[in-house]
Amino acid sequence: QVQLVESGGGLVQAGGSLRLSCAASGRTFSTYGMGWFRQAPGKEREFVAAISWSGGYTYYADSVKGRFTISRDNAKNTAYLQINRLKPEDTAVYYCAAGPITTARMKTVKAYDYWGQGTQVTVSS
Repeated sequence: QVQLVESGGGLVQAGGSLRLSCAASGRTFSTYGMGWFRQAPGKEREFVAAISWSGGYTYYADSVKGRFTISRDNAKNTAYLQINRLKPEDTAVYYCAAGPITTARMKTVKAYDYWGQGTQVTVSS
């Protein structure tokens, strides 16, 4: 069992930066791939980024490539999402997720077994 708690969201002006954290409990954290998703009001939850269990592979949605960076520290049971050059369209609730993901399914919500409660990111123009 893995429990995930996100933090680091907030209100920021366009062009600004945030670093989201996802703290995990449970000894199996280091064996799971991690993903970040986001959901804006009235829209479906969408994939943002994912990282393999070792941290050796990372993947990004085209809309965030070059601005978002996913990372993890298995010694601290924590995953991160660094968000730079924020845009108003990045406004959403951001969720972290964990699971035995594969490359083929890393963008799929159902591939992840565990989810955090989400953290709100609001970008003003």
